Amino acid sequence: MPKTATADRVDLDGLLEFLRPRHKALLMTRRGDGEPQISPVSCGVDDAGRVVVSTYPQRAKTRNARRDPRVSVVVLSDDFDGPWVQVDGTAEVLDLPESVEPLVEYFRSISGEHPDWDEYRDAMRRQGKSLIRVTPQRWGPVATGGFPPELSDKD
Repeated sequence: MPKTATADRVDLDGLLEFLRPRHKALLMTRRGDGEPQISPVSCGVDDAGRVVVSTYPQRAKTRNARRDPRVSVVVLSDDFDGPWVQVDGTAEVLDLPESVEPLVEYFRSISGEHPDWDEYRDAMRRQGKSLIRVTPQRWGPVATGGFPPELSDKD
């Protein structure tokens, strides 16, 4: 039997439940001319329900999000054929020193507890890390690929 595509609409709580265990994503920002710029990223969800991405201030995605905060994030499952969702929202870029504690929360959302938080904080400062936070404003259904339902029912 062929696999049937799905598209499940979810509310914000359902979206966050879907996002929290998934950390692979594509972040779409806009270049100065309005054309898309897409970066593969690791992401988490912070306590306020924002999608968070660790980055550097000089990266294109960071410069773009700072200039135009309208971004989209496509969050993928570990299995490429697994469910995914597109989240459109508003980005906020945090730089040092304001980024340090949110970077701790970012790490926790993906990997849990660090063995030495002071060492982690020092590394983030040494590396000059920034953080992009995306507040979800709208999102598509949680989707899976496959045949359209009307085709998969045919013999």
